[in-house]
Amino acid sequence: MTTSPEPATASPSRRPAATWAWMIATFFGAGRLRPGPGTWGSLGALITWRLIAPFIPPFWQPSAAALYAAIALVIGVPAATRVARELGKEDPSFVVIDEVCGQMITLIGAPLGWKSLLAGFILFRAFDIVKPPPVRSFERLPEGIGIMMDDVAAGFYALICMRILLHFRII
Repeated sequence: MTTSPEPATASPSRRPAATWAWMIATFFGAGRLRPGPGTWGSLGALITWRLIAPFIPPFWQPSAAALYAAIALVIGVPAATRVARELGKEDPSFVVIDEVCGQMITLIGAPLGWKSLLAGFILFRAFDIVKPPPVRSFERLPEGIGIMMDDVAAGFYALICMRILLHFRII
């Protein structure tokens, strides 16, 4: 009688083979923080941007923020897909690379002052939670694309609001 090996169960504490995917998907563990892992992912993006941006010439900061968001999207889709598949869940709550991407879209062109960073954080979290049309419909896309794209859309809504607030010098 042969016994088949115990099936690999993927849980946040056991990461089979794809350590890179778990690190990226959880944004280096930010997605494990409670309560509100998405909020922690957004805060992680904001903090890393605030630490990196002063070393970038002001003229290049909007492009650098867009590049940060693009990199999060490009590596986030396969990472989120892999983690979701391993868990058998459509959108695990601790996958927060999507929040990182959306938060960085919101901050494109925003000054590094605390008022604009706080406004960008609040706007993105609000749009991510409320998911106004058509944001929620993007969740229906398959696997990592669906996990990422609703936050990309929420990020663009928040970016538009940020641009309006900055244009009228409200923040």
